[in-house]
Amino acid sequence: MSAVILAIESSCDETSAAVISNGKVLNNIIATQAIHQKYGGVVPELASRAHQRNIVAVVDEALEKSGTKKHELDAIAFTRGPGLMGSLLVGVSFAKGLAIGLGKPLIEVNHMQAHVLSHFIDDPKPSFPFLCLTVSGGHTQIIRVTDYLKMEVIGETQDDAVGEAFDKAAKIIGLPYPGGPLIDAYAKQGNPLAFKFPDTDVPGLEFSFSGIKTGFLYFIRDEKKKDENFVEKNLNDICASIQHQLVKMLLKKLEQASRETGIKEIAIAGGVSANSGLRNSLKQLAGQKNWNLYIPKFEYCTDNAAMIAMAAHFKYLKQDFTALDTAPLARMPI
Repeated sequence: MSAVILAIESSCDETSAAVISNGKVLNNIIATQAIHQKYGGVVPELASRAHQRNIVAVVDEALEKSGTKKHELDAIAFTRGPGLMGSLLVGVSFAKGLAIGLGKPLIEVNHMQAHVLSHFIDDPKPSFPFLCLTVSGGHTQIIRVTDYLKMEVIGETQDDAVGEAFDKAAKIIGLPYPGGPLIDAYAKQGNPLAFKFPDTDVPGLEFSFSGIKTGFLYFIRDEKKKDENFVEKNLNDICASIQHQLVKMLLKKLEQASRETGIKEIAIAGGVSANSGLRNSLKQLAGQKNWNLYIPKFEYCTDNAAMIAMAAHFKYLKQDFTALDTAPLARMPI
């Protein structure tokens, strides 16, 4: 069943639109919000206002660059959740208004399912079943995927997400927001074994990152008491060491999940999947364990509408449409 679908993503601080035709993503337009940098994190009210300013231009660009007229669309897709309520509301309202005006069906998409389905945008594509480690500023999960729209969370964080741990560690040592990519950049020049940080071990396939954040805070505080220039003198080694430990914690659980399920088709997704330390360590582990490993392109790691479009494509094939009175959900389980 062929279809041309416009997809809209507005779950956090990036406004994005994409057009997909017959399962092929034609473009992926993203407007970022630099305003949050001076506040050290995403300010929800500012994010929703920026979405309101950006969404018309982003959608128009996606349609124009794909050569698609509004009346040629077969459906309008949008991120329903999880995410920031104000940000989601902008995307949901715009999608609903467009669908009503054009007389087209709506397709709601779960943001986390979309991250997983980003692996079906380009080749190579994983075979079912596969495990997907989804890692971002708000989520850390191991998901067992048995079909395009059949997923089960078999392990997740009990407190903070790993992306939040990266950003908090960066803030502690004075790096600007978003700090995760900066830690990755400095880590490339450092010794990952220079300093040791606690491994918060919890039962089963669950994660916990609150302990390592606290341990890192106390470590930096104590070292700065001895030498106020400690961070400046050891920045590369500090970044390499904290990244090494966070990646180690992720891969320990992923390896356990593969062992317990017997699944060797392994994928990663989410903003933190762009981290070079994680990618390199995962490639090394995959070689040791004979895994078939799938890593998305960088543009599909962070929040983007291409992954929303791909999820919508599979829902369209099932004629899985959404009522016009649908409201956004800040929390939306897979």
